[in-house]
Amino acid sequence: MHITKFEDVIAWQKAKELTLLVYGLFYESKDYSFKDQITRAALSSMNNIAEGFDRGTDKELIYFLQISRGSSSEVRSMSYVAEAINYITKEQQQKIEKLTLDIANLTSGFITKLRQVTNDKQQKTS
Repeated sequence: MHITKFEDVIAWQKAKELTLLVYGLFYESKDYSFKDQITRAALSSMNNIAEGFDRGTDKELIYFLQISRGSSSEVRSMSYVAEAINYITKEQQQKIEKLTLDIANLTSGFITKLRQVTNDKQQKTS
């Protein structure tokens, strides 16, 4: 399958799922700084995949995929605190953990593939 738009990227789909989950879980939270940080990190994970994809170069896409991976890791990190202070349940934390690990694995795989393609292109032009 040839990916023609960012919506086709499975990592973006998972990041969207994560974003909607986080927004739903923290919608009524009165801890505004915590809510703002975790929702912004989730949204960053999703949006950086989209932005990188539409930049048009593999180098920029790799850069934005790395940012996306970091943002999803931030969400995972915050979810441990959220669970520990009873903002979310253990089951909700585990759902966040699974999604963020999926995003990390998918973005890492995508980065590896992009680097291989870039290296192949460079070898062909040498």
